[in-house]
Amino acid sequence: MKKNTLSLTLGLSATALAAILVLPAIAQESLLPEGFGAPADTPAPKSSPSPSPTPSPAPGSAPTNGATPPPVAPTLDSTTVGAADEESEEEEVESGGLKYDLPPGARRLLARIGPLTPETGGLAPDAFGVRGQYAAAIMRKTSGQFASRWGQILLRRALASAIDTPATINGADLAAERASLLLRMGESITARRIVQSVDYDRASPRLVAAAQQVYLANADPAGMCPYVPAGLAHGDEQAWRLSAAICAGLSGEAGPAGWAVSRVRSSGRISNFDILLAERVLGATGAGRRSTTIEWDNIDRLTSWRFGMATATAIEVPEALRTSAPYYMKGWTVLAPMTDMANRVAAAPEAAARGVLSSEAYVSLLSAAASEEEPAEALAAQTDQLRGAFSLATGAERYAAMEQLWGAGGSAPQSYAAMVATARAAAALSPGTETGGDPWRLLGSMLAGGYDANALAWVPTVSVGSRAWGVLAVGSPRALSGMSAGAVERFSDDDDSADTLRSKFLLAGLAGLGRLDADAAASAAGDLEVDLGRQTRWSRAIMTAAERREPGMVALLAAAGMQGEWSKVPPYHLYYIVRALREVGLDAEARMIAAEAVVRV
Repeated sequence: MKKNTLSLTLGLSATALAAILVLPAIAQESLLPEGFGAPADTPAPKSSPSPSPTPSPAPGSAPTNGATPPPVAPTLDSTTVGAADEESEEEEVESGGLKYDLPPGARRLLARIGPLTPETGGLAPDAFGVRGQYAAAIMRKTSGQFASRWGQILLRRALASAIDTPATINGADLAAERASLLLRMGESITARRIVQSVDYDRASPRLVAAAQQVYLANADPAGMCPYVPAGLAHGDEQAWRLSAAICAGLSGEAGPAGWAVSRVRSSGRISNFDILLAERVLGATGAGRRSTTIEWDNIDRLTSWRFGMATATAIEVPEALRTSAPYYMKGWTVLAPMTDMANRVAAAPEAAARGVLSSEAYVSLLSAAASEEEPAEALAAQTDQLRGAFSLATGAERYAAMEQLWGAGGSAPQSYAAMVATARAAAALSPGTETGGDPWRLLGSMLAGGYDANALAWVPTVSVGSRAWGVLAVGSPRALSGMSAGAVERFSDDDDSADTLRSKFLLAGLAGLGRLDADAAASAAGDLEVDLGRQTRWSRAIMTAAERREPGMVALLAAAGMQGEWSKVPPYHLYYIVRALREVGLDAEARMIAAEAVVRV
């Protein structure tokens, strides 16, 4: 049942809150789950399985889309907090002084968790199969920084899907791993949707720890309030005491709030700077000092706590700290509407290139920034060019405006972000438009937005062996005629990428899509000196998931195989990714990933 987190805090009396604040931190046994790769040094105790009632879809709990780094795997016990009796007509939910009578129909089961159904764009409930601990271990060991924009988009969709919880894992624990990985991907909004898909009183200690990071990433201190009692019992005691103080302030309880802050300060376990940020939030509630001064002079890094508290209270974060912040915080910055517009725009190119922002969302953000009273000169020039790409009189003029945008990027992510921004404008361009050369960037721009049918119309205008031909060879909805080892060789003759990586990616994509017969693929692989059939633990894992028809697991393993930059992705990884995606019915995503590889190297 969805609850307004701010209203939940209003039920805390001063006495109840004081009782919560003095709860001792309970020492927990470290969990070391079986890893993906080298086996863990210590065997891991299994999490409690989810309740056994028949799975039923969980109602959505929040509107739309996808914190020191986001939690990977807190060393906490994995038992469920506040298990409920599904058979009773009415039950009392009790947590730290909060009591509610909820009818059974308003409770959500842990048997199926996630906001997206197949009808709303999600994957099927059995998309991750039955190996719950295995899936959680892979999520935990995946960095969240992927070479492919389309790989990130697909994984976000998979992680947000309403999936059945395997019997081998607690549903709340699996939700915690999903939310934590989404945070590492920069997908703070989608991570919050996963957390909100589990009733707070059913959150396991892992999910409680993840929830704190999720609400910090969303700059929503009030969202942590329902988790304070469990956090004090199972988590970082001092951080949760500060959270309790903030929640007391939101409830109008200035006394307990001040007492909690004083106790944290006297412990000496948290820096005074982080305590001052909490006091700044309290000042905004009227329960603390309104004149708290925040000085960043001796702060050398931006943590999730600092990001969340500063963003929630509109405290300006120095540019140097934002620049050096972890990659995923760029996504959090863009998705937090209370962030200063200039900072959102600065973080937007990387977010768009990574897949956190769609083409439409990126253009909308730039338009909103340009509509402010005094936009920056560079932003004004960029939006003028973008406007021209959509609205100039002739196709040649619109294409010229796009070329200016593509060439203006100071880095590879900025250049690709410009292609993302022009996707719809590129798709609207007539195939007869004069481009003055190889239109590979135009086609790459279309496919960055998923306009594959529009790109297909350009097939008669490209030469076999050109870079544009290579993009269409793997990105078009249907196979091009005349595909052969000789055509791949002609493509490689003009390949200026390091170690002919672009040609190897083209071959991997064609072979994975089944658009090149086995003999031609073997011949081309020999010429390029690449082994697409190499067997590793990862390759066997992704093909096993494909054979088991587990698209969610395939999407997860595909992302794990594309961590880092494209230059670090082995060609045989792309081959197995494309092949596995195609085998589980994700043909369009397979094509978009293959085309992106050819465009971005």
